[in-house]
Amino acid sequence: MTATKRPTSSTDAGSAAASLAAGTMASATQWQLVAGFLVVYIVWGSTYLAIHWGVESIPPFGMGAVRFLFAGSILYVWCRAHGAEKPTASQWKASAVIGTLLLFVGNGAVSWASQRVPSGLTSVLVATVPLWLVLCELWQGKRPDLLKVLGVLIGLAGVALLVMPTGAATATVDPVGAVVLACGSLSWTIGSLYSRTARQSASPALAIAMQMLVGGSLLLTLSLALGEWTPELHVTARSAASLLYLIVFGSLIGFSTYMWLLKVASPAAVGTYAYVNPAVAVMLGVLLAGERVPARAVAAMTVILGGVAMVSIAGGGARRMVTAMWRARR
Repeated sequence: MTATKRPTSSTDAGSAAASLAAGTMASATQWQLVAGFLVVYIVWGSTYLAIHWGVESIPPFGMGAVRFLFAGSILYVWCRAHGAEKPTASQWKASAVIGTLLLFVGNGAVSWASQRVPSGLTSVLVATVPLWLVLCELWQGKRPDLLKVLGVLIGLAGVALLVMPTGAATATVDPVGAVVLACGSLSWTIGSLYSRTARQSASPALAIAMQMLVGGSLLLTLSLALGEWTPELHVTARSAASLLYLIVFGSLIGFSTYMWLLKVASPAAVGTYAYVNPAVAVMLGVLLAGERVPARAVAAMTVILGGVAMVSIAGGGARRMVTAMWRARR
């Protein structure tokens, strides 16, 4: 995608997609950056409600399997048809590790926990990934600055407030669901750290497709092993529509836009979705699903997102996003 001073035509979009598949560098106008960030903010924020509706009648691991196998197959074929080189055995190995950590464990945890935790609160607990990232880097021997340390402490305090039992001996969030989401977030963090140095395909989109195929295959295996697909299973229209939305918007459009943004903006700037998605998810859950958010949960979410925002600010995420849009201005 070139930094032209005119609206993006269908030809431009095709060229941008082809450059993403082939792994070539790209640039963008200010409006393209704004549109890209809005897609990642809003579409990914809405996937939590879609997952919540999907698991109403579709088994959680089976839903993830169908989602990633369909999206991964479509994206893989598309990338290869648009010039991406055939992946090597070592690239498949790297994608297998990342797909297992991110999609099989990370997203599988979200799908399963969505049966027990409201979509808005699920998104808040998933948003703790930047906090885990700092802790993992600390374990690796890297010294985070003071602002990041404070952000982590504040964020973890918010998580404790969210899951701690109340006077009636009940937690604001189902504790089992919260633990599963925490484990999924940690797995996503480890996979993200590994992906930084892993020898993946030169095409980011093809690498994502490979990860989807591996994660989807593992989820299908687990789903079949658990006997999720039974003759009595009845999939409602809302669940089916939610699954279709997750395949098209959550996986194909969302992931492709995310990978494109990583090529035209800094990772820290793109990472700002971590504290925007929960706001979108909570709002949609309240407006469309009638979810209730207790006052204590609101306070906990504010504390958690405040901590995540501090970590992001320390990494220069918001500043770099503004800088990228300023440089791409008309």
